[in-house]
This record gives sequence, structure tokens and C-alpha cells, in this order.
Amino acid sequence: MKPFDPRLLRHARQSRAWLALLVLLGLVSAGLVIAQAELLAGGISAAFGRQPVGRATLIALAAVFGGRALAAWASEAVSYRASSAVKSGLRRQLLARVVRLGPRWLAGQQTAALTTLTVTGLDALDGYFARYLPQLVLAVAVPAVVLARVLSADLLSGMTIALTLPLVPLFGALVGRVTAQRARERWQVLSVLSHHFLDVVTGLPTLKVFGRAGDQRESIAKVTDEYRRSTMATLRLAFMSSFVLELVATMSVALVAVGLGLRLDYGHVDLRTALLALILAPEAYLPLRAAAAQFHASADGLAAADQALAIIEPPAGTAPEPAAGPLPAEPPAMTVVVDGVSVSHPGRAGPAPQDVSLVLTPGTVTALAGPSGCGKSTLIDVLLGFARPSAGRVTVHGADLAGLDMGAWRGRVAWVPQRPYLFPGTVADNIRLGWPDAPADAVRAAARAAALGDLPLETPVAERGGGLSAGQQRRVALARALLPSRADRPLLLLDEPTAGLDAATEDLVLATLRAEAAAGRTILVAAHHPAVLAAADDVVEMAPAAKLVAA
Repeated sequence: MKPFDPRLLRHARQSRAWLALLVLLGLVSAGLVIAQAELLAGGISAAFGRQPVGRATLIALAAVFGGRALAAWASEAVSYRASSAVKSGLRRQLLARVVRLGPRWLAGQQTAALTTLTVTGLDALDGYFARYLPQLVLAVAVPAVVLARVLSADLLSGMTIALTLPLVPLFGALVGRVTAQRARERWQVLSVLSHHFLDVVTGLPTLKVFGRAGDQRESIAKVTDEYRRSTMATLRLAFMSSFVLELVATMSVALVAVGLGLRLDYGHVDLRTALLALILAPEAYLPLRAAAAQFHASADGLAAADQALAIIEPPAGTAPEPAAGPLPAEPPAMTVVVDGVSVSHPGRAGPAPQDVSLVLTPGTVTALAGPSGCGKSTLIDVLLGFARPSAGRVTVHGADLAGLDMGAWRGRVAWVPQRPYLFPGTVADNIRLGWPDAPADAVRAAARAAALGDLPLETPVAERGGGLSAGQQRRVALARALLPSRADRPLLLLDEPTAGLDAATEDLVLATLRAEAAAGRTILVAAHHPAVLAAADDVVEMAPAAKLVAA
């Protein structure tokens, strides 16, 4: 973690205006500090010289106090605006990147950890922008202005401040390095805790059936205790670092004060100059101490932002994504050509799929056949743009799929994955996922077409399809894919759509697919069942996948 990460600004350009205003407010605050010291030094020296303190001086001093309070309020308000802009920008880019990476990448992630990162983790950036960043601006502006004014007033005091001032950021950097490591460890423990807790809650019914629910209490308690110890260790470090910085700053101010006192006693400096230097000396160290203290408050947010940016930004050495072009002008039906497509996987001796060629034409049902692991689902991922072929290409009406706008392309495709995801709500809510305002008649027609006539649309659905059988979940997902019109989504991709269905229901689903094809839809099915292969117009046999490379 860096004290200032320019990647946050690069990924949230809308916040730059707010941050520029924040810098301006920091300069205003530095000027007000100098004005306050000048007025206090002049007024106190006049009082000791038995001269009256003018009303104008008191009014100006009150105005400076009010100005500093107003500048502090404005800095905090601007910082929260910048924080909101950055968090919104990062969340949009993070979700867009997750969609581009696709379900295969998502399946290898910890769902709870990713959710915690997107919600709670990025919310912690408020500490960075609202508290740490304003102090960082002041830590740059105020010491420089104060040091310049002290040097012009008293060279020896200015040199003392200049020599001791770097000690505060030096000790802050040393402590901050350890704090950053502790914050990363704490964030990792929180991710493990959230993922474990989600797994336990999801599998609680099964654990309850087998009488193992009580055993998980100890496991959760152990992870929670690790998180507590990690948090307390971070807090102890924060308190110790504050003590170190306070000690360094106090001793530095004491050196200035002792030097001024001795020279004032010997008459080598006048009272007003001594007071000015003594009042300004703590102001030079205060922003640095405050910035170091607020760094602890921002550590969690920076750790979360670091993980989010690691997902958003492609790894070094990754080929840049091609520029997205518009979809070609096309008729309502869709023709897709797969030409010699192979996809390589790390740890495998050969690609899967390997050198697959086929033509998907309107009005036909094409089936992918082959043993498990031969790349049927991966080929569907290629057609959806979630995986890139290592050889060959896919064209849509003559245009290379790799160069098309993936968002617009996926808007033309209906897809039923092997393990469809259902959300809490009702069956009707899940069917309407791609068309929230779909009329009830259209929803009922899609349900009938997917052989869901025996399942009321008002049936409640729990998280991940709880309350429905595996076959019912697949049919709800099929109804979801059938709900949009054929003209809107002319390409239908199905991955094992009849798995878990009895023979009669499977016949109803296959009849629906034949009807969709007869109406001009282009359909690709990955399947093992002989009934599905028999109902297809064309069957593409895929070669078995190569074995894993020996370690």
C-alpha cells in the first residue's frame, strides 16, 4: 500500500475536480495558519509591552479562527464527495470486470470474500478520502509554508525545524510499512471468516440433518478469535505509532523552544519573533502527525482497493483486449461459424476443445457430444466471450467475434448454464430476471414452454434455488431464456438442459426446442443424453481432453 495511490485517480477520473479543490483548501488553511500566528504574536507581544491590543486585531483573529473552521468543514465535505465518486467508479469497474471474466473465473473465487470486498471493503475508503487524504494535503502544504515563514523570521529556529521535521515522516513510514502488512493480514482473516460463515449458513440444512451443525460453532469461533487478535494487534500498533510520533514532535518543538528561550534571555531575538516561531513550530509538525495517525484509519480501505485494482487491471504481460466494434447488420436469425477453435488450459497437455469447427444456422438444433472434460462448456464460454480461443476464431455474419462489443453481443444471446443461479423471490421473479416488466401472460407462456406447468409461479425460491429440485431449477432457467422474443435473442445456448429430468419432461423440453428452431432460432446444446442427441439436426462429436500434465 502506498500513502497515495495514483491508480485510484486513474480509475475514478470524476473525483479529480474534487481533489483539486481539496488541494486549494489545503493552501488556504496554510495561509490561515500563518495569519493566525502573526496576529497572536503581535497581540501577545503588544500586551507584554503594555500596549493596547487593537479591536481590529481581535476581529481579524476571530475571522481567522472562523476561516480555519470553515476550511476544515469544506475539506471534509469535499473529501466525502471525492470518496463517493471513487467508490462508485471502482464498484462499476469491478462488477464490469467480473462480468467480462465470466462465470468460469467467478467459480474459482470465494463468493463471500468478493462480496465483502465490493461492499464493506470499498466502503472503508471513506477513511482514506475523508480523513487521511485531507491530512496528507495539509501535511504537504502547511509545513512548507510554515517553514518558509519561520526561516524568514528566525534562521536558527527554521534550521532546527528543517532538520527535525523529516523525522516524523521517517518514523511514520517505518511504522506504516508494518501497519500495511497487518492490515493485509487482517483483511485476509476477514475474507476467510466471511467465506466460512457463508458456507456454513448455505449448508446449514444438510449439517442439521446429519447432526453436525454444532461442530461448526467451534470452527467459526476459532476464525472469529483470529480476526479479533489481528484487529487488536493492529490497534496496539496504531497506539504505539502515535506515541512514537508524538514523542518525536514534542522533542523537536522543545528544541525550538529551548533555543528561543536562551536567545530571548540574552537579547539575541525580540519577543514578537520568538513568539511567532514558537507558535508556528507545533503547526509544522501537527499535519504530519495527524496524517500518520489517519493512515491507520485508511489502511483497511487501501488494502481493499489494492485487491479490487488487482482484479480490475489485467496482469502484467496480458495481451490488451481488442477494440470493441459494433455488431454487424444482421437479419433476425443468426448464423455463427466456429472455425478450428482450440482453448489451452494451464496444467493440461493439450487444449479442450481442440480444433472444433461447426456452423450454427438458423432453424437448426446443433448438439455437442463427447465425454466430460472434452470442452463442451468451454466452447459455450467462447461463444459468450468469456474465454478466448488459443487457436481458430468465431465469426458472426462474417465479423470476428473477438472484435465485437461483448455487451451488445451478449444482449443477442440467451444462455442456460449447467448450474443455473436462482435468486431469492418467486419462480415468476426468476423467470423475469432478463425482462423485469414482462407481462404475466408472457411469463406463463415461457413457463409452459419449459415444462413448468406443475410448478405455480408464486412458489417461493430461496437463495441458490433452495426449495426447488435440480430439474426444476434448470426448467426455470430455460423459461428465463425463452421469455425474450426470438428476434431479441436469436441465439440460444444450452448446457445440459435436460439433466435431472424424467423422460416425459425431457420430451416436453425437446419439443419446445424443436418449436423454437422451427421459428428461426439458432440453438446449440451441450448434452450427454441420447434423447437430446437424437432430437438434434446436427451432432458434433468432440475429442476427449488430454490428461493433466504430471507434476
